[in-house]
Amino acid sequence: MGSEAWLTSPTGKWLGFVTAIWVQSISGNNYTFSNYSDALKSIMKLTQLQLNQLSVVKDVGKAFGLLAGFASDKLPLQLILLIGAIEGFIGYGAQWLVVSQTINPLPYWAMCIFMCLGGNSTTWMNTAILVTCIRNFKKNRGPVSGILKGYVGLSTAIFTDSCAALFANSPSPFLVMLAVVPLAVCFAATIFLREVASIKTEEAEEDNQEGKYLGIINILSVIVAVYLLIYDVIGSGHGHTYNIAFVTILLILLALPLYIPLNLALKTMISSTRASAQFPNVEAERSYISTSLLESENSGDLDEVEKNTQRLKGDREEGEKSRRRPAIGDDHTILEAFGSVDFWILFVSFLFGVGTGMTVMNNMGQMGAALGYQNVAIFVSLLSIAGFFGRIISGSASEYFINKFATPRPIWNAVSQIVMAIGFILMALNVPGSLYIGSVIVGVCYGVRLACSVPIASELFGLKYYGLIYNVMILNLPLGSFLFSGLVAGFLYDVQASPVAGGGNSCDGAHCYRLVYAIMAATSVLGFFLDILLALRTRALYANIQANKKRSSSNSASQPNRNSSN
Repeated sequence: MGSEAWLTSPTGKWLGFVTAIWVQSISGNNYTFSNYSDALKSIMKLTQLQLNQLSVVKDVGKAFGLLAGFASDKLPLQLILLIGAIEGFIGYGAQWLVVSQTINPLPYWAMCIFMCLGGNSTTWMNTAILVTCIRNFKKNRGPVSGILKGYVGLSTAIFTDSCAALFANSPSPFLVMLAVVPLAVCFAATIFLREVASIKTEEAEEDNQEGKYLGIINILSVIVAVYLLIYDVIGSGHGHTYNIAFVTILLILLALPLYIPLNLALKTMISSTRASAQFPNVEAERSYISTSLLESENSGDLDEVEKNTQRLKGDREEGEKSRRRPAIGDDHTILEAFGSVDFWILFVSFLFGVGTGMTVMNNMGQMGAALGYQNVAIFVSLLSIAGFFGRIISGSASEYFINKFATPRPIWNAVSQIVMAIGFILMALNVPGSLYIGSVIVGVCYGVRLACSVPIASELFGLKYYGLIYNVMILNLPLGSFLFSGLVAGFLYDVQASPVAGGGNSCDGAHCYRLVYAIMAATSVLGFFLDILLALRTRALYANIQANKKRSSSNSASQPNRNSSN
């Protein structure tokens, strides 16, 4: 088997998924701004509003993700990954030069450009990974989205805790990690990640394998998250050897999913050896397979093929009648999606969910400082780990409830919105431990929103132009950051803050962000009602998805019986 054929085999498909996990494990660098924002604020002598505007510019980089969306159907996957990796290297490399004081502080406009490059880099990585993997695992979009988005959530904790262990939370080496590590991992992904089509004769076996292997990866990812959480609780102040051991074990845990492609490769090798012994003559094997297929057709499979052909013909005729206005669930172009009410309900509710979540992520450094915490790294890590659990649980759970009860996936977004509103209220009241509780709640709910919205967009508007539609949805990240983090949070903080010697300003006390939390809570409630509306409008679509899954499972279960009867 040639190298290209091997990469597009089931073994290569899972090896590509493992490398996709690794890319997602380092592509959340855009969420780590709080880890070095204070250093930037001090070195560049910025006000909080200016600092927040820098974080907005970082998120505006995601607006240019439309370029990645357009390119996803035009350029090779490998080139898309490399563009993202090189952009990140330049963007975060320039920030390192400033924070390490290797060069004098850049002009504000120049720093905006490099922040934008760093933010845009992740859109190329995420587009390449999500589009390829959603197409490779069409029947398990929820779990696949949850796993991939879950590792994006964990990536902040992976970077933060690794930096704490190796460099004592120093912002300068942290930025080196953000620049160099994604570049190296993306180079590896260009070798192994491919789009792989299912082989018709093996679909039933593939379906069974996918569920089992995705379950294994879920378990491994939870182990990684718990391991990071334990490290956050214990802390890094236990000596150099302890910290090196932590990072080494973390790398081993991230490598464990390789068990799946290695196991498949071993099974394929054993199967090939047995086949060679049973069919030393290739022509004899082909004759045997042809005879088996003919017998299967004579046993009644031919009738099933004819039925499917007629069904497809009918679907095609219906599609011709409604070509100008595709039904929900059909492939939409971006203009057709823009003409759909459901698209705008999803778009605005997504804006409210991610905008409020990013406000906390971008301002966690100042939120912690306002309440007197000296080290806010634990809050950044808690947000990351909680976000992981929100993504990983909602991805699999929403898929289960679709299969079992035809529950519309937007219901999970609605629940996350109302729970997030409760978290903001707790933070506004400043009850004991409210920042810890709020970090966990916001992280979980933000994770649910991201993990569910990715498959929802593909289920409502199809996969043909998914790369572009996904990146239009991602426009909500810079838009939400600008509206809620840049304008609301930045402005209201500066109203409460006092000037400090040497430039900039500072605010101490719970009042610094109380009004911000109240506005975020009200926005989350509005998002809840929009998600409920979308769930009601898509009930028929998810009932149809459930019926198709049950039909597919029934056919898969009956296939071995037919073959055994022959």
